[in-house]
Amino acid sequence: MRLVYIYTALGLILRCISLVILAPVIVALYYKDFHSVIPFVLASFICLALSFIIRKKSDTFESLNDIKKSEALCVVALSWIMFSLVGMIPYLFYGLSPLNSLFESVSGITTTGATILTNYSYPKTMFFWRSMSQWLGGMGIIVLFIAVLPQFAVAGRQMFFAEAPGPTEDKITPRIRHTASAVWTIYLILTLLEIILLKLAGMPLFDAFCNSFSTLSGGGFSPNAISIMGYHSNLICWIMICFLFIAGVNFALLCKVFLNKSLLVLLKDEEFKVYTGITILFSLAIALVLYLQNSYGAFDAITSAFFQVTSVIITAGFASVDFAQWVLPAKILLFCLFFCGACAGSAGGGMKVVRWVFLFKYLRREIAKILHPNAVYPLKINRAIVPPEIIQQILAFILFYFLIFGLSTLIISIFENNTIMGLTGSITTLGNIGPGFGVIGPMGSFDMFHPISKCICIFNMLVGRLELIPFLAMLHPDFWNIK
Repeated sequence: MRLVYIYTALGLILRCISLVILAPVIVALYYKDFHSVIPFVLASFICLALSFIIRKKSDTFESLNDIKKSEALCVVALSWIMFSLVGMIPYLFYGLSPLNSLFESVSGITTTGATILTNYSYPKTMFFWRSMSQWLGGMGIIVLFIAVLPQFAVAGRQMFFAEAPGPTEDKITPRIRHTASAVWTIYLILTLLEIILLKLAGMPLFDAFCNSFSTLSGGGFSPNAISIMGYHSNLICWIMICFLFIAGVNFALLCKVFLNKSLLVLLKDEEFKVYTGITILFSLAIALVLYLQNSYGAFDAITSAFFQVTSVIITAGFASVDFAQWVLPAKILLFCLFFCGACAGSAGGGMKVVRWVFLFKYLRREIAKILHPNAVYPLKINRAIVPPEIIQQILAFILFYFLIFGLSTLIISIFENNTIMGLTGSITTLGNIGPGFGVIGPMGSFDMFHPISKCICIFNMLVGRLELIPFLAMLHPDFWNIK
C-alpha cells in the first residue's frame, strides 16, 4: 500500500467535505440563528486545514489513476471515519458530550438513524445537519465526489465499488464518473419531488426538507420529536411509504428504467421481485395481526404495517407509530426484517436481499449435490452465473456479519444487563436500521447506553455501512505493507 496515493485522494476528499459542511450555514443565516454559524465554519476550517497538511505529503492527481484496490478500500474507510469526526464538531457546540457527538455524527453519516437525543429543543440548523448528513451518506460521499471531481476519472472505479453497498458491480455507462453522476441525478430528482409532495400534504417546508433527506437516504432522522407520528397524517405516511420503497431499490436499476423508459426493467430483476414480495407479504401479515389483536382499524392497520415494514426493510429509523407497543407476533415479524435489508446498490443498509437470494440458491444447490454428486449446478442470479470468487466473498460476508452481530450482542448485553437491548441494539446499528425495542425503541434513545456499548454501536454503524469489506481487508497483514 502506497501512502502517497492515500494522501492524495484523502486530501482531495477532505477539501470537498470542508465545502459540503458549510451548507447548514445558509440555513442558520436564513433563520437568523447566528450562534450556529460558528460550529460549521470551524468544522470546515479544521477539515480544510487537515487537507492542506495531507496535501504536503501527496503527489499529483495523475498518480490516482494507478490506485490499487487495497488503497481504494483504505481511502474509503478513512474518508468515512474522517467525515464522522469532522461531522461531530457542530454537535459539541450544542452541548453534547464528545462520545454522544460522535455517536450522533456516525449515526447520521451512516444513515442509521439511532439517536442519543432525549429532547428536541435545539436550533433548526442542527436538525438540518442531522438530515443532510444522512442524505450525503445515503448515496455515498465518495460516489458524490467521483461525480463532480475530474481528478477521480480513473481511480474512481476502484473507490466507487469499494463504497457502493452490495455484492454487485452495476455500471450503467462506460465511464464510472457518468454512472456516479446519473445515480446522484436520480437521487436529487426524487428528493426534490418528495419535498414538493410533503409540502403539498401539509408538512412544514423545513420539515419536508429534513424528512425527504432522511427518506431517500434510508436514514430516518426527523426534526419531529416523535418522528412521523407527530404529523398525524395518513397522506404523509403514504407519500413516505412510496419514497421509502423507491429508496430501497437499486439506483443503477432505476437509472436503467429512466434510460429505457420502461418498468419492465424492474420486473426482470430477480432481487427487485423478491424485495417487493417480502415488503407486501410482511406488511399484510403485520396488518392482519394489528387488526385482529391491537384494535387497529383496517386502514390504520394497513398504513402502519406498510410504513414500518418499508422503513425497516430499507433500514430507515422512521416511525409512524410506537411499534415497541405492538403485540408480540407483530414485533417478531418486524424483527425478522432487521436481518433483511434492501436491494444492493440502494440507499438501504443491512444484509441486502440479493445475498439472501444467493444463500437460498446456494443451499438448494448443496442439497441437490447430495443426491447428484456428479452433477454441475451453476448458481445464477438474473440469469448470470455467479463467479466462484463472488460466491466465496458473499459467504465470508455472511459469516463475519453474524459473527460481529453475535459478539456485539454478547458485549452490549453484559454492559447493559439486558438481553433485548443487546440483541436489538446490535442488529439495528450493524444493519443501519436505527431504533430497536424497549428503551431504544422508536420513541426512545441510546443516550442511557454504557460508554463501551456506545463505542460498539459506533463501530457497528461504520462497519455495517461500508459492508465489512474495507475493515476485513485491514485485518490481513499484507494490507499494512507500507511503501
